[in-house]
Amino acid sequence: QVRLVESGGGLVQAGGSLRLSCAASGSSFSDKSTGWFRRAPGKDREFVAVISWSSGSTAYAGSVRGRFTISRDTVKNTAYLQMNSLKPEDTAVYYCSARTGLGPWDYWGQGTQVTVSS
Repeated sequence: QVRLVESGGGLVQAGGSLRLSCAASGSSFSDKSTGWFRRAPGKDREFVAVISWSSGSTAYAGSVRGRFTISRDTVKNTAYLQMNSLKPEDTAVYYCSARTGLGPWDYWGQGTQVTVSS
């Protein structure tokens, strides 16, 4: 069973940076992708970024492209989301997720709160 544990959230001023971590365990990740999603108050959950565990290829939502960087450490089985130039509209609970190939996002972490003050 895949287990994902996020950390690194917190309160930061606009323009600041945070790095989120997603520690993965319980399965081989060579055939998986890891994604970051977020849910802001009163809004639906939205896609932020994704990385292929095997190739390292990435994709981003337009709202974060150029500011956020997703990466992974295959030795530590940990994915990261480096968030720079944060804006108040980035305030949300951020979730790490994993899927096999292009299948459904079956595995989810508990979420970590990111709050950006203006």
